[in-house]
Amino acid sequence: MALYALGDLHLSFQADKSMEAFGDLWHHYVQKIDKYCGRLTADDTLVLTGDHSWGRNLAQCATDLKFIESFPGRKILLRGNHDMFWDAKKTQQLNDLFKDRLYFLQNNFFSYGPYALVGTKGYCYEGLDTYEHFEKIRDREVQRLQASFDAAVASGYDRFIMFLHYPPTSIGEFSSPFTEMAESYGVEHVVYSHCHGRERFGDSYIGEVNGIEYHLVSGDYLGFKPERILK
Repeated sequence: MALYALGDLHLSFQADKSMEAFGDLWHHYVQKIDKYCGRLTADDTLVLTGDHSWGRNLAQCATDLKFIESFPGRKILLRGNHDMFWDAKKTQQLNDLFKDRLYFLQNNFFSYGPYALVGTKGYCYEGLDTYEHFEKIRDREVQRLQASFDAAVASGYDRFIMFLHYPPTSIGEFSSPFTEMAESYGVEHVVYSHCHGRERFGDSYIGEVNGIEYHLVSGDYLGFKPERILK
């Protein structure tokens, strides 16, 4: 039994948008995902940290989600910025629809032994919008993360693993509302993805910072092999 994480599968079985066009790190990426995720066991838990499919609705990503379902073990999905099929207000509907097959993490939590797995998409400033708009979206994501922590605490948990899609800090930041919340709750691991290409892998924290272990699990960073977070 182990807890693994991997992000940014960017599957496109029903869409003509293969990531192989983005360079050597993406060469044969679907085959690598199938190979490495297929090595997990039925007792393992895999958290997928967003950008699962290029499909714009459930019908267009049905084959991609079926592919994810085929991996051994429990699969917990976090919402990424490209996951158009996932309406933020309808997470419970997804959990009902995929009951006992896939688990969707937002405004809720899931258990792993003594730990609560909490998370949300997050947000960081990348210069693509005004700073005011960035703050509005970031603050909404902070509220969603708070709801995840609140649900876990109400159920008696005091040990946490935190998952984000976006990195926990913007480039050049040394702290953010996400890192501050992680520190305030004594989070042991923060796991994130979204950073693609060798020039982006150093955008945020990797390794131990202020007593928290930070993990970048973008698929192209890991060679599409899930990283073990806990035994």
